[in-house]
Amino acid sequence: MKQRPKTGIVSRVRAAIDGWVRSFSLRDKDLYTDREMDSEAGVDVTPKAVMQVDAVWSCVRLISETIATLPLSMYERTSVGKKIASQHPLHFIIHDQPNSDSTASVFWEAVVASMLLRGNGRAEKLMVGGRVVGLMFLDPNKLVITRNVNGKKIYQYPRADGTPREIPVDRIWNIPGFTLDGETGVSVIAYGAKVFGSAMAAERAAARTFRNGLLQTVYYKVSTFLKPDQRKMFKAEIVGSAERGETPLLEGGTDVGTIGIKPSDAQLLESRSFSVEAICRWFRVPPWMVGHTEKSTSWGTGIEQQMIGFLTFTLAPWLKRIEQAISKDLLTPAERVRYYPKFAVEGLLRADSAGRAAFFGVMVDKGIFTRDEVRELEDMPAMGGNAAVLTVQSAMTTLDALGQDGGAEQINQARAAIRALLGFEDEPKKG
Repeated sequence: MKQRPKTGIVSRVRAAIDGWVRSFSLRDKDLYTDREMDSEAGVDVTPKAVMQVDAVWSCVRLISETIATLPLSMYERTSVGKKIASQHPLHFIIHDQPNSDSTASVFWEAVVASMLLRGNGRAEKLMVGGRVVGLMFLDPNKLVITRNVNGKKIYQYPRADGTPREIPVDRIWNIPGFTLDGETGVSVIAYGAKVFGSAMAAERAAARTFRNGLLQTVYYKVSTFLKPDQRKMFKAEIVGSAERGETPLLEGGTDVGTIGIKPSDAQLLESRSFSVEAICRWFRVPPWMVGHTEKSTSWGTGIEQQMIGFLTFTLAPWLKRIEQAISKDLLTPAERVRYYPKFAVEGLLRADSAGRAAFFGVMVDKGIFTRDEVRELEDMPAMGGNAAVLTVQSAMTTLDALGQDGGAEQINQARAAIRALLGFEDEPKKG
């Protein structure tokens, strides 16, 4: 009599298999984020592989390092404007040190690089009770995302000893990059696999070309069939002559030919140049900022105008994503009314000394900036007193005020001040 399998074992196996099969759906973006992508150039495209392309390396470093060096602070809304909320616990985390192992610049550099390459930057919220006390960057190469039988996401990350640990979903902080569904960022590596694969193939072709000394494959055609020992001797003579820098002597009607395409005919340099421009378009970076200066830029003529273009079209979307993600996920609803995070981008817009002096002079004369605010922008200590007060030029007046008592009084005061400056004590006597 045959024994039927135990129902409990079968159910557990079926549940385990079902959970594995249903870990992802075809519409789950996490299925594709960190996987290899095959390009039409025959090259496997991965985030690690594309970072070996100099243009990708430069674009990712340029954006991530620039954002990481911008001061990110918490601000408090007040009745008279705003002020830096240095007393808020989150200010120290995002501005100085998110955890015991990283500085703020290193943390944001890793987060932005992950957003650029993989579409999402993830960190673990370190909590004490219901309060965020730190942020720990989660390396996407180590983070394993699956789904259980109920379709709920499970995040697993290795400990220092390599053993996996599960991170609760409410502890995961995700900052999506460019998104198509409003929830998960898309990977530029996945969508640009053709471009990145072509660039990688061009790099490999260039490496092979230079490895062969810019020479094509040479073949030798003899008029008769050679015996194995003769063929071996012939090859040894050719290789030996090449290594010694000598010209091989060919006998018996031996012809020489080449196989392959010349680098000039293959337009190797042109294709690599095109790859740089194409990659810059994917990251929205002006080519001149990664050292590609063959063509003029359309982002403006002066350095200041080009920096404004870089800030407006390249950095601003990433900065806004980070700021809004902090407000949404790291602040309570009550705190959002009073506090908000903001990157300080003034440092990117610093003109030359003469330009800054002229700009600040106008802003102070018009009563828009105080002198202490200008000193703060120039990294100088505040003076206090009248330097913290808005002032305007009072010599200007309207046309209809000319000749009135107030205008005459101002003129007399100005005349008296000039005479005192010149050393005249009183007005000259009349008559």
